[in-house]
Amino acid sequence: MNGPSTVGLPLSDLVVIDLTVARAGPTAVRQLADWGADVIRIEAPGSETLGRETADHLNLHRNKRSLVLDLRSDRGREVLHRLVARSDVLVENMRPGVKARLGFDWDTLSALNRRLILGSISGFGQTGPYSGRGGVDQIAQGLGGLMSITGFPDSEPVRTGVAISDVTAGLQLAVGILVALHERERTGRGRWVRTSLLESMIGMLDFQAARWTVDGEVPGREGNNHPTMRPMGTYATSDGFVNVAAPWGRLWRSFCEVIERPDLPRDERFVDPRSRRANSAELDRIISEVLALASTAEWVERFSDAGVPAGPVNDIAQTFSDPQVRHLGMAVPVDHPERGTIRIIRNATDISGVPRDIRRPAPAAGEHTGEILRWLGMEA
Repeated sequence: MNGPSTVGLPLSDLVVIDLTVARAGPTAVRQLADWGADVIRIEAPGSETLGRETADHLNLHRNKRSLVLDLRSDRGREVLHRLVARSDVLVENMRPGVKARLGFDWDTLSALNRRLILGSISGFGQTGPYSGRGGVDQIAQGLGGLMSITGFPDSEPVRTGVAISDVTAGLQLAVGILVALHERERTGRGRWVRTSLLESMIGMLDFQAARWTVDGEVPGREGNNHPTMRPMGTYATSDGFVNVAAPWGRLWRSFCEVIERPDLPRDERFVDPRSRRANSAELDRIISEVLALASTAEWVERFSDAGVPAGPVNDIAQTFSDPQVRHLGMAVPVDHPERGTIRIIRNATDISGVPRDIRRPAPAAGEHTGEILRWLGMEA
């Protein structure tokens, strides 16, 4: 059904129903679409007016087809049920109570197709005291603790510059769906795969969460410094900023050689990681005075030659002009019927022998309604 453009792609034998909105759900579905799944995006009547030409929409919904259905009508639900019977995965991010009222709950869908994988993203979980609340990324960042460790010690809490809980929840759900599909090969039965913005956010806390759960330590905001290791942070140069990571062993000694302070590793204030952290203010003062004397590019070259990880702080335009980013080909051209040739961010994973081209731009609302209904044996 997907056509010749997906031949040889890993997921080309899968049909995925996309009932998602906003960002987290579409992020999960995009992973499946990029690897060849035939993703049928269900859209409501009138959706053609919802900012379809924005960069965000074009990036989120590439490699999909569009079917317009009124799911509040009996006819619309009949079409969806026929589609469920012939599909492998359905992804949704409705509030738990909403999908039950509309008849898209796990019990109903699995009765229609015992092999179906249902993927669900909610704000705070399918059950529990907050399950009925609507959730958005910034609320999850605050509730999940991330904002408390983002920003400078003397500043207010700060959100990250991207919708991190949305993106993380989408990636977590995509992994869970692939796990369930793998298990289905043995059991023949589908699974209900669930995550939430809150769960994904707490999972992203990683070692910062473990500092509390294991040691009872409440992490605070550290600005651009690493929470536990020094020197590992951002320093001003003569023309910008440089990130440097030299917190231990050979890296620390090489760092000191590059900044022409070979005495620092022997200084009792900086002799080991614990002492460097305890005296971080003085260490940062010394490093800052030296790094301000040369440009970012000069320091990156010197540190890199010495094997010390270092890099500039780029804006987005500088990032896509960087020679390594250009070599990786992260922005790929796509022909769009309205916008002409545009560049879309490709999938960040590279699988040997599998093409990474974006096969089709985000579809117009209902662009594929006729062909999908005919595939279902219904009148267009």
